[in-house]
Amino acid sequence: MNNFVRPKKHLGQHFLKDEDIARRITESLTLHHNYKKVLEIGPGMGVLTKYLIQSPAYETFLIEVDNEAFEYIQDKFPELKANMLHSDFLTFDMRAYFDEPFGVIGNFPYNISSQILFRVYENRDLIPEVVGMFQKEVARRIASGPTSKEYGILSVLLQAFYDIEYLFTVDEDVFNPPPKVKSAVIRLKRNAVEKLDCDEKLFKTVVKTAFNQRRKTLRNALSSLNIDKALLASELFAKRAEQLTVAQFVEITNMVLLGVRGLGI
Repeated sequence: MNNFVRPKKHLGQHFLKDEDIARRITESLTLHHNYKKVLEIGPGMGVLTKYLIQSPAYETFLIEVDNEAFEYIQDKFPELKANMLHSDFLTFDMRAYFDEPFGVIGNFPYNISSQILFRVYENRDLIPEVVGMFQKEVARRIASGPTSKEYGILSVLLQAFYDIEYLFTVDEDVFNPPPKVKSAVIRLKRNAVEKLDCDEKLFKTVVKTAFNQRRKTLRNALSSLNIDKALLASELFAKRAEQLTVAQFVEITNMVLLGVRGLGI
């Protein structure tokens, strides 16, 4: 067995080497909603894996796209061979593989961390909890609330269905190779919302359109949606995207649906 996996820049790999932080990350899983399976994304050299497999409370699964890392963890954790997927989390069919809810954990590659969370959002009925390492700036953005300059599209979409906690900051020197930015661990726990009280496809369109011109008021930022002018008189349309709560975005979406023309929905 190779004793080392070469971190690959094109895969955004920065391997965590601090055992205490690895333990803290795995201990941050709360088994919210009593799931019994945990999927680790990008185990690399297995620094989280060795703590995950110590818990009798859940069954550990691994997904790794890197050939070298996949061979390494197969050799290092032979007891998990049946639970290892040599695949890409962004494209693999999780519903075909998992027939019950599962938790997600990982030291996520920073170049695809937002894409990972969009997949979580799309499969929120299957994923009651996520604990992950992110670039600090991204972690703050996801966990931030209204009026914060970090608050954005992913903040709103995820906070509609998850309670999000910023757990702790991680310095650069605990990784190989050290990233050029600080990192942070956050936790997402599924809330009680099963379905938004609005058209969810339009909700996503409204949120994205509003934040794509975040310096403008919604009256101007949403002008491409051809909203009835009578509705634009509402005080909500005088606000900017970063000032709205999830509930207010739901309200705006319902107003847009009443007055929109030509969207074909």
